[in-house]
Amino acid sequence: MNAVMKSVRCVAPGELEFADRPALGSPPEGWALIDVAHVGICGTDYHIFEGKHPFLAYPRIMGHEVSGTVVEINGPTDISVGQDVIINPYLSCGKCVACRQGKPNCCVSIQVLGVHRDGAMSEQLLVPVENLFPADGLSLAEAATVEFLAVGAHAVRRSMAVGGQRALVIGAGPIGLGTTLFARIAKQNVTIMDVSAERLAFASRQLGFLVIDASKGQVSEKVSERTVGAGFDVVYDATGNSRSMQAAFAYVAHGGVMVLVSVVQDDITFSDPEFHKREMMLIGSRNATRADFQHVAASIRTGAIPIDQLITHRTTLRDSPRDIARWAHQKSGLIKAMIDVRGGS
Repeated sequence: MNAVMKSVRCVAPGELEFADRPALGSPPEGWALIDVAHVGICGTDYHIFEGKHPFLAYPRIMGHEVSGTVVEINGPTDISVGQDVIINPYLSCGKCVACRQGKPNCCVSIQVLGVHRDGAMSEQLLVPVENLFPADGLSLAEAATVEFLAVGAHAVRRSMAVGGQRALVIGAGPIGLGTTLFARIAKQNVTIMDVSAERLAFASRQLGFLVIDASKGQVSEKVSERTVGAGFDVVYDATGNSRSMQAAFAYVAHGGVMVLVSVVQDDITFSDPEFHKREMMLIGSRNATRADFQHVAASIRTGAIPIDQLITHRTTLRDSPRDIARWAHQKSGLIKAMIDVRGGS
């Protein structure tokens, strides 16, 4: 076993370091040692790099969208050494009120790889065995997309919406696009809204969705026109923008539901009379569960998710400090960037 491993650390805001670090060694009981294969770069990683993440201590090895191969296991599991795996990066306590109710995605003391503890932008990673899923039938690059897609799949499941209902997804970034794709898989009639003409063109031409361009105003009129004056049965906000989240209440039909997929530090306010006369539901959606990971993996296997169109940028671990710094500001054409940890290092 190697004595060192290569990794990329965010030493401080705006400063990424590619360097050798001590290898992780054998896993503790209940954990597995993983050789990392691919890491997706998420909006969270850009926020960490830019110093905008509110709950992070530097230095930090980023990365929570990850696939790899099992090197060593310490504890009983159906996973085997040498097996390619998808990794759930949400480490839960298993004991709190949420975990006891089968909701480890909102564990009271949750730790997310790459945020609360070091993550996957490294040649090796230690992970609890219960956080591993077989990557059977998926390439390792596809396996590294499962986490970000599972966030949208979870939001759709949380909505409790049924097939045939009108759905509006606000925000055409990776999480919004994932939500849109899984709303379509759930047979909802989906429209996606954004202020970016480039992202709307991608959603329309490449993925085949109806779109609303919010950059030119008159959004309420466009929503009314699209829904014959009724509003949308379900609205998902994936913008991470408090003004967008507050405005979205007005787009929900009577008896409808709004799902807040993204999170902001701001307070969100709304008109109580408008909320009550609609008898609408407001639902928060956080992370994802085992069922969501399994649903996403199955959907990729059947070809329902166009992974090749979603992965638009690629880099290596060695080149990722340069590329992350560039992509943090130059997002034209960028949907999902992927680090090939085993390539070019």
